[in-house]
Amino acid sequence: MIEPEFVRPRADVVLFEGGDKYAMPTPQQPSLIVRQKSPENIEFPFASLSDWLIPTELFFVRNHFPSPDLDARDWRLRVGGAVERPIELDLDSIKAMRSTTFTAVVECAGNGRVYYEPPKEGLQWQNGAVGNAAWTGVLLREILEMAGVKRTAREVLLAGADSGVVDTNKKTASPGPIAFARSLPLEKAIADSTILAYSMNEQPLTRDHGYPLRAVVGGWFGMAWVKWITDITVVEQPFLGYWQARDYFRWERSLGEPRLVPLAEMEVKAQIARPVQGARLIVGQPYRIFGAAWSGEAPIRQVQVCTGDGRGWREGRLLETERPFAWRLWEYIWTPEDVGRYILRCRAIDGAGCVQPDLQRSDCESYVANWIIPVEVTVVPEPQTYEEEFVI
Repeated sequence: MIEPEFVRPRADVVLFEGGDKYAMPTPQQPSLIVRQKSPENIEFPFASLSDWLIPTELFFVRNHFPSPDLDARDWRLRVGGAVERPIELDLDSIKAMRSTTFTAVVECAGNGRVYYEPPKEGLQWQNGAVGNAAWTGVLLREILEMAGVKRTAREVLLAGADSGVVDTNKKTASPGPIAFARSLPLEKAIADSTILAYSMNEQPLTRDHGYPLRAVVGGWFGMAWVKWITDITVVEQPFLGYWQARDYFRWERSLGEPRLVPLAEMEVKAQIARPVQGARLIVGQPYRIFGAAWSGEAPIRQVQVCTGDGRGWREGRLLETERPFAWRLWEYIWTPEDVGRYILRCRAIDGAGCVQPDLQRSDCESYVANWIIPVEVTVVPEPQTYEEEFVI
């Protein structure tokens, strides 16, 4: 396993290639974790979670190719395919449309990959390739209505300005340079939970987060949230492009023999932010076990915590107000009564009745690592204090 490289402090912020700014580490805020330098792939230190919204400068970055440097004055959004009226829009025209804002959590489908046993290929994300932000833009549905979607339409293909060659000289190599492109079923594309966003946390998108326009697909893994969108194509057959059929898929066994299906909805999951692995707690003192939980189309209904002290699963307290497609912060106050080692676990249950699994599954390739990840802590006695003694 490749150990992560941490951003080295120089000033209040650091500039990455492309000009995006990221906050520098402090005792209260550890540094971002660089999982890959080129293209930049950067993880949020989940143990530092404190607020419902993750600031943009701390939000994880997932890039498949180098971030394109787009000028909004020249950028255009083209809409075509199975539509009555192909259209082309500039950013000002899109911003002049009725805007909508909603908060949504996005998780990279590979988040938690480092916990797979045996190890899986791919970026070795720990638990910080996830974040919750407020997104502002226009409903994709309204853009499609302007173009007039034909009755024969089945999917809506979103293509970004980022492109490159994948896995050169490997069996999984792309057929030359390709863009990052993913399709959505028409019913999801026209849902209220799918927008084309130009703002994140009340500020214009940064380059690494998709400037000038990106998809926000509430409840779905991050590969559906296509960045730097330049083309929207309505198609009449299922899209089987590289990122749909060769990557970001899982196995489905509902028909007996396993078959490949593209990844879509996020799955129910809770993570412990604190205490961290290996923490030392004081016996008899209350400690706040704290984290976040999320799911796909269904809201989080419950988070349960097991502290390994023989008392089984107990109810955690959900924080914040429930909002569709946003995560829920949660806490559980635990007072350890005996010294020793303890295994802390948490699990989430969503409104559809889905329960976070205990063990990893074999059908998800290297994705959807939503099984329970334990945190081991040690409870120690109250530190002894001694009066100072002076020898004269």
